[in-house]
Amino acid sequence: QVELVESGGGLVQAGGSLRLSCAASARAFSSYHMGWFRRVPGKEREFVAAISWSGGSTYYDYSVKGRFTISRDDAKNMVYLQMNSLKPEDTAIYYCAADRDYCSRYDCYSDLNMYDYWGQGTQVTVSS
Repeated sequence: QVELVESGGGLVQAGGSLRLSCAASARAFSSYHMGWFRRVPGKEREFVAAISWSGGSTYYDYSVKGRFTISRDDAKNMVYLQMNSLKPEDTAIYYCAADRDYCSRYDCYSDLNMYDYWGQGTQVTVSS
């Protein structure tokens, strides 16, 4: 069983930055792929970014590429999402997710159905 707890959300003006954190309770955290997804009310949860278990591969949705950076610290059982140049359309609830199944391609990492464990989410609001 893995518990994930997100933090770091809040209200920020367009052009600003936020860093989201996800604390994981998992044993062998370093064996888990980690992902960030977001959901806007009335829409399905969508992929934002993911990082492989080794940290050697990262994946981003085109809408955030170049603005967001995902990273992990296995010594602390943490994964982060640094969000820069925020836009009003980035407003959403952001969720952290984890899984250990084999995955090696973007279409796998970006598939929310691959992830077995989810956090409760943290709200990010970007004002114009």
